[in-house]
Amino acid sequence: MMDAFKNIWSIPELRRRILYTFGMLGVYRIGSHIPTPGIDKDALRTMFEQNAGSILGFVDLFSGGNFANLTIFALGIMPYITASIILQLLTVVWPYLEKLSKEGEAGRKKITQYTRYGTVVLSVVQGFGIALLLESMSSGTAGQIVLNPGWSFRLMTVLTLTTGTAFLMWLGEQISERGIGNGISLIIYAGIVVGLPGAIISTVQDLKSGTLNAIQVLLLIILMVAVIAAIVFVERAQRRIPIQYARRVVGRRVYGGSSTYMPLRVNSAGVIPVIFASSVLAIPSTLGTIPALANVGWIQEILRQIDYSAPLYALLYFAAIVFFCFFYVSIIFNPMDQADNMKKYGGFIPGIRPGKRTAEYIDQILTRLTFAGSVYLGLISILPMFLISGFRVQLLPGVGPYLDRILPDFITTGLGVKFFFGGTSLLIVVGVAMDTVQQIESQLIMRHYEGFMKGTRIKGRRG
Repeated sequence: MMDAFKNIWSIPELRRRILYTFGMLGVYRIGSHIPTPGIDKDALRTMFEQNAGSILGFVDLFSGGNFANLTIFALGIMPYITASIILQLLTVVWPYLEKLSKEGEAGRKKITQYTRYGTVVLSVVQGFGIALLLESMSSGTAGQIVLNPGWSFRLMTVLTLTTGTAFLMWLGEQISERGIGNGISLIIYAGIVVGLPGAIISTVQDLKSGTLNAIQVLLLIILMVAVIAAIVFVERAQRRIPIQYARRVVGRRVYGGSSTYMPLRVNSAGVIPVIFASSVLAIPSTLGTIPALANVGWIQEILRQIDYSAPLYALLYFAAIVFFCFFYVSIIFNPMDQADNMKKYGGFIPGIRPGKRTAEYIDQILTRLTFAGSVYLGLISILPMFLISGFRVQLLPGVGPYLDRILPDFITTGLGVKFFFGGTSLLIVVGVAMDTVQQIESQLIMRHYEGFMKGTRIKGRRG
């Protein structure tokens, strides 16, 4: 391992790329301390502390703490990711975008340009919504969050947050082009891991004060190691379908006659189903803040039942992840197209008739893999709720108080963890780390240096 790190710095180009990446991430962290004008930081911090463990903390996670402090990077890079997902889905249903996606580099640049436009539009909408939300909220005893409400504050907030997101988008593209790894993913990665030292210090302080005991901390460490190992195992897991190509004679040359395989990942959808499910379940809570609906009793009761960490929310969240897993995989992977391409080039699966029967066989395997992957994503995603605040079964009508009495405290109140562990954050951290290490190792092996693993290769999420 130490030899691999020494080899990294012995290659001038790789050394420049890594230093450039660290420099750009440093610029990102500097910008994370520049606040948006017109905000009372103490009142905003008090409001977030009162809503600790809620959906606000989940949103703040991906901005690296920028949302809680409302810095110029408060929106983070999520508008760009949302725009990319929308463009990817539209590519399947809109013939114009589908045609562009098949035009090679020129078409890809055009789609990237549309993604940038979509990012700006989404940033304007989200920035305006945040401005209105902050004007309508107060943090209890701390007073109003916005110092001077009005259109001047709204326009300033929209301009500041949109500019910050556009700068982050440019920063990510520069890292991808001149640095090492995927720039957008590394920015999200940096925003998540920056809270790790504070989480460790907070856990140690709780251990010293007696809030957590040694057994709880030990169980927490074992759980963390087990979850990380499970994510690495599943993200690298794939089902290899053997493919045989028939031998063809064209003139004096012989083509084909080789054996290969089709790799199908267990988690083909990545973290996109989790993002979709979170977005859909955030809609009711957002609508509940509308003044006309805020005083309607039955609407508020429904919102209370689907509040973050409520059992019904966890159930709906899990079901939505399973649904979006199948939905997204059905869009990005068409078994019939795969079967037609195999048949076109003389390929076949041993024991399976080419054509429709091959498509049915691939679809059957893909369905089983997608179900396993969706269950895995669902369990990982509800893990933060369990660790932070548990499942508040007392909210369930009728049986809630009875379940609250018979279930153990660690289920109903959680383990008292004060930071997000699991869910989309852990999937992104582990996945980005695997991809970045894979790219560094590829650079080392290409220049005849030993990588991080002797005698084998580190496989990232792309296989």
